[in-house]
Amino acid sequence: MTVLSVDIPVLTTERLILREPRQADFPAHAEFAASDRAKFVGGSPDRFEAWRGFTSGIGHWILKGFGFWTVEDRATGAPAGRVGLLDHEGWPEIELGWHIYAGFEGKSYAYEAAMAARDHAYRVMGLPPMISHIDPDNARSRRLAERMGAVIERESVLLGQPVLIYRHPAGAA
Repeated sequence: MTVLSVDIPVLTTERLILREPRQADFPAHAEFAASDRAKFVGGSPDRFEAWRGFTSGIGHWILKGFGFWTVEDRATGAPAGRVGLLDHEGWPEIELGWHIYAGFEGKSYAYEAAMAARDHAYRVMGLPPMISHIDPDNARSRRLAERMGAVIERESVLLGQPVLIYRHPAGAA
């Protein structure tokens, strides 16, 4: 049997660890996927669809060499969300995305994690300025992108849904 593997870098911030996804993270991911908050990232799938999305994220690391990290709260060790880089089939270019789980919103964890991921993408990976696809009605994600210095570049459609494409500024965070 051939086992594919990739070294997923671990990033740390003052309050967070961005690390590889683990099977133990799945219950928190499934809870998020079943919540109303998931409507901005493809709907509320059933548990099997949540599993498929979770494992797809791991496959992204193997195929592309980057993907979503699990955001771990350093104080508790609990998974607080996911943040990372996507280059899915049909995407116009690499995207920086984020999901923060219930109980961890309003603490600037998304900002802290997304800035660390973006900085890594620029400094270590040498990527050009990325985009974020954001649903026009997702006010929280829009505010986060703007806080990060991203600006609306254009309107578009992704997977049949209208999105705003935010362009992140060039250079290290």
